[in-house]
Amino acid sequence: MNIRVAVLAVLTLTMVLAMAPSVASAATDGSTRIALVIGNAVYPDSEAPLKEPVNDARDVAAELKHDGFDVETGENLTGEAMRLALKRLYTRIKPGSVALIFFSGYGIQSGRQSYLIPVDAQLWTEADVRRDGFSLETILGEINNRGAGVKIALLDASRRNPFERRFRSFSAGLAPVIAPSGTLVMYSAALSSVSSDAGTDHSLFVSELLKEIRVPGLTAEETLNRTRVGVTRASRAEQVPWISSSLAEDFHFIPGRDGQPDVAATPSLPPSPQTEALSPSVSPSPPAPTPVASAPPTPKASSGQAKPPAEPPPQSRDDGKTALALADDPTIKSLTTRIAAKADDANALYRRGQVYASKGAYALAIKDFDATIRLNPKDVEAYNNRCWTRTVIGELPSARRDCDEALRLRPDFVDALDSRGLLNLKSGANKDAIADFDAALKINPRLTSSLYGRGLARQRSGAVAEGNLDIANAKAMDPDIVKEFTGYGVR
Repeated sequence: MNIRVAVLAVLTLTMVLAMAPSVASAATDGSTRIALVIGNAVYPDSEAPLKEPVNDARDVAAELKHDGFDVETGENLTGEAMRLALKRLYTRIKPGSVALIFFSGYGIQSGRQSYLIPVDAQLWTEADVRRDGFSLETILGEINNRGAGVKIALLDASRRNPFERRFRSFSAGLAPVIAPSGTLVMYSAALSSVSSDAGTDHSLFVSELLKEIRVPGLTAEETLNRTRVGVTRASRAEQVPWISSSLAEDFHFIPGRDGQPDVAATPSLPPSPQTEALSPSVSPSPPAPTPVASAPPTPKASSGQAKPPAEPPPQSRDDGKTALALADDPTIKSLTTRIAAKADDANALYRRGQVYASKGAYALAIKDFDATIRLNPKDVEAYNNRCWTRTVIGELPSARRDCDEALRLRPDFVDALDSRGLLNLKSGANKDAIADFDAALKINPRLTSSLYGRGLARQRSGAVAEGNLDIANAKAMDPDIVKEFTGYGVR
């Protein structure tokens, strides 16, 4: 027994001595290294927990500790827990520190900023994103204000998520970040695009990142550029990470001997339409919005059964013209490139459908939702989006089939209840509209579209006082709600 203990002690000491040089060398620049690593996987609004974030966060935290970072790890953090974790990160920063934040979970672009989403976020409007989410720009600004010399943000948050479908003004993926000098930022996918969920225990992005971090002698920029190349090649250019750098000094996760790289320079990546537009060292300005003609007005609902338009809307009669007008939109352009390379990319088709719908290109949106559903007949979100889009343009019978199917697949799907409530309101079925809006509001009392819709339905049913109260409350929560319903053809 004692011999075994002695042997184990010798082996342990040998391992510690072997590891010591790499840990020590990782901090030879003399700066304090601190990191906050967050993996959020269990979001109540999602159908199932994400498989990758927690495992990835643990692996990244272990590697950073090996590289000399003082790491705090958080898993499935609520908004309050994230706020406190960030506060602790800020207080640990000393002048000249290297401060790193890694986040895996859901991220949302709103107002051309990227927000990290805690697991308890209640998101129904874009205002909720700004209230419950954490702005990456704000985080990096505070880290800079505390005196950090090198700021690094690594985000694996470009996922299709359950929140964005609720926003009428939609933009996929993450936005370019306006960061202070001395900052290095990497997203797991290109700007305004998302990566497909592989359903594995670890993400491709983190697997490639860890592989490159463990190579001695690479600067941080070289490490991330090699990661971008690895992800792009492994995904056959379906996923192209985005990098922005304003570092004024070299930083190494693991320096080589005498500070020299031990490996060749970053491998070259064959040019492609997706990679040529991404500069690994320059943060691009947000793209200017593409002028798009206003969506055609939809008929005002009467007190009886609403009738479809006498003829199709102009965009459904000339899809080619509408597609051409939107072809230069950066998000649509990126998604169209992905679909051209892989026609059965259901995720890209769904995303493009959302973007088309948000820009009033309803016929094109329906085509993409059609294709999404053909590829996955159980895509409940695609059914809901097609229901809403068809409702807006007055295709009410087919819209009802879509909403009913979405609710068959997911009986308590609040967004589908809200969509069907709008459908019933436009159909003049006020009693059914009230029932659907009631059910939606029971799940989320702050859903302004259901509150305003119920108010209209109550007014039309003769409960004027109750209807007025609903409408007043909805307007107080969202002053633009009247304009939104007017766009649906409902007044």
